[in-house]
Amino acid sequence: MQLFALGLNHHTAPLAVREQVAFDPARLPQALVDLTHGREVREAAILSTCNRTELYCTAEAPEAAAQWLAEYHQMTPQKISNYLYTLPSRDAVRHVFRVASGLDSMVLGEPQILGQMKQAARVAEHAGTLGTLLHKLFQKTFAVAKEVRSTTAIGANIVSMAAATVRLAERIFEDVAGQQVLFIGAGEMIELCAAHFAARKPRRITVANRTVERGAALAERHSGEAIRLEGIGERLAEYDVIVSCTASPLPIIGLGMAERALKARRHRPMVMVDLAVPRDIEPEIGELDDVFLYTLDDLGGIVESGLESREQAVVEAEAIISSRVDGFLHWLESREAVPTIRALRDAAERTRRREVEHALKLLERGEDPQRVLEAFSHGLTNKLMHGPTAALNQAEGPQRADVAGLIARIYRLHPEE
Repeated sequence: MQLFALGLNHHTAPLAVREQVAFDPARLPQALVDLTHGREVREAAILSTCNRTELYCTAEAPEAAAQWLAEYHQMTPQKISNYLYTLPSRDAVRHVFRVASGLDSMVLGEPQILGQMKQAARVAEHAGTLGTLLHKLFQKTFAVAKEVRSTTAIGANIVSMAAATVRLAERIFEDVAGQQVLFIGAGEMIELCAAHFAARKPRRITVANRTVERGAALAERHSGEAIRLEGIGERLAEYDVIVSCTASPLPIIGLGMAERALKARRHRPMVMVDLAVPRDIEPEIGELDDVFLYTLDDLGGIVESGLESREQAVVEAEAIISSRVDGFLHWLESREAVPTIRALRDAAERTRRREVEHALKLLERGEDPQRVLEAFSHGLTNKLMHGPTAALNQAEGPQRADVAGLIARIYRLHPEE
């Protein structure tokens, strides 16, 4: 079994493709079971975020996992093949380390991805698809990410998605303090966005969430109000800025809803920021004259600011990762010798038991213990040495020198002395 990582991300696929292969968190455990059941995939974990969907697995070949990914999302393999990357062994380990350390994120050094990867590992463990190899990979990954973040400045001067969202709003409304802001959802991303907007002291903050209690708790922290998700259509026209990030499989705001809101606003502009995958806001809304719709892919230019100041940190982080990749691969390669080591120890143990049994029988017959002990040690030594001695005697030509060198290395011999 080989280690593979395969998937697509914001570097290789547009948002329209990424949202088609995103996984519903509630269905992720069953998806993992399906992936590893009756297929060539033995271990598996799935990381599904706004910017990437990746499968980490052990398999004879990655084709089975790639085909399953397409079939699961009711797509033909050809439809996503141009966006997929498949990384074997060393490349896979390096990629996972870089992702967890924030080096492969849209926001360089952003910390949320590490938590998302830890959640992916927990889900796989609970689903029973996290075996010895992936468990070791994730534990090493978390240690590497911690080392990178604690010894380099990779996380310094981050322009987060939340901060970029505020900047987008300020492009249209010079002063956010005079605007009314609606947040749809109450997850981590919305919490971050709410904190950034609240610092600008907007005229009003409202949180719409499926679970009203959770929305109310977030709204209360920022002196806002909470409404039910179902009430958005009636009140959408009140808001100048709408930021949405839910796990809904279907859009929350449709074209008709937006058109009615604009009409009620007498075409005063609205800024909509859709941070969800799949999208919460229908893309056609962006074509309306008075709506400024931004998606995750639109934030790329903004979050690049400050990148130059972290270039040295990236170099340092990559050096750490390269070193730790070598260490993990050494562990991985050593696992290939485990069956041989186990067989060798089993054979030695069987020989030891036979010699012990023979010695005990001699003692029971009243033989001299010192002579029995001498015979036991000689017998055990001869039997343990029989294999390498026979191999050396049976070797011919250049092979004899190779076998002799190997035996000398194994037993740390120095024949020339």
